[in-house]
Amino acid sequence: MTNIFKKNKAGTQVSTWYSSSNTITPNQQTSFILPHGLTLRHTVNAGTTSVTIPAGITWVYAICVGGGGGGSGGGGGAGGIAWGWTLANSTCVVGTGGAAGVSGNYTRYGHIIAGGGGYGRSFAGGGGAGVLGGGGGGGLGGGGLNGGGVGGVNYYGTPGGISDTVGSGGGGGFGPATSGSNVTSGKGGNGISGGGGGAFWGGSAGTNYGGAGGTGLAGGGGGEAGGTVGIGGTGGNGINILTGVATTGGTGTTTASGTGRGGGGAGVAGNGANAVGGSSGAGGLGGGGAGGSSATGGNGILYIFY
Repeated sequence: MTNIFKKNKAGTQVSTWYSSSNTITPNQQTSFILPHGLTLRHTVNAGTTSVTIPAGITWVYAICVGGGGGGSGGGGGAGGIAWGWTLANSTCVVGTGGAAGVSGNYTRYGHIIAGGGGYGRSFAGGGGAGVLGGGGGGGLGGGGLNGGGVGGVNYYGTPGGISDTVGSGGGGGFGPATSGSNVTSGKGGNGISGGGGGAFWGGSAGTNYGGAGGTGLAGGGGGEAGGTVGIGGTGGNGINILTGVATTGGTGTTTASGTGRGGGGAGVAGNGANAVGGSSGAGGLGGGGAGGSSATGGNGILYIFY
């Protein structure tokens, strides 16, 4: 057979080559904390204390989300989030969301642990601190102390934020100490877990605004505000960590000569609830912080892959 390819000569096959029609479709990761190549085997609801892992499975990858903080004036902080490899075992703790004015509960599997979001303040003063990565609760102003709760240092040691700052757990928003009017309360800090928005009850005139919840993988609840017109804060947005699709915080209410209630923060597995009438919105499933007054934080959740 004659060799048609010669030095310094263009061969016919080379000059007429076309690229292959074969294509490569990359594996699209929907979240930076999802494990590559593993399958989600268990989605564990709050209150469950056991899970069945097949014989022969010694290590699993777990994502833990703590319960969101309960709202009470200021919005509740979002639950903490932690992830990693751990030895397989049959016991777990999946935290519930906090009742009104109560911090959320922690979630743990093996040595992976995520704390709850801080509570929103129900009287003049600072909101509750987040624990193990949870967002801080919103403070209540209008005379007296007004700081937002501090976000919790997370499982990996990343610092939590203070009021209106970014941290692993965002700090809660401040409630202005002044008793003036036309006041906007502080927004909850952004972070892996958002802080709760601040609240304000001191103004009897003008339009006053509750602080919005901070955003993150889970969002903080919106704070409430009273006045001639009171406008509740919107809950912070989150991200569905399994699909990468945004979850949304609930909207607040607007009330003439009364108190506007705050919307619930989004969780990693559900949207925050809208405030309706005299009731604030509950936090979304998977650590969403509760809005303003008398609302419950979203339950925590546990994902196990192997």
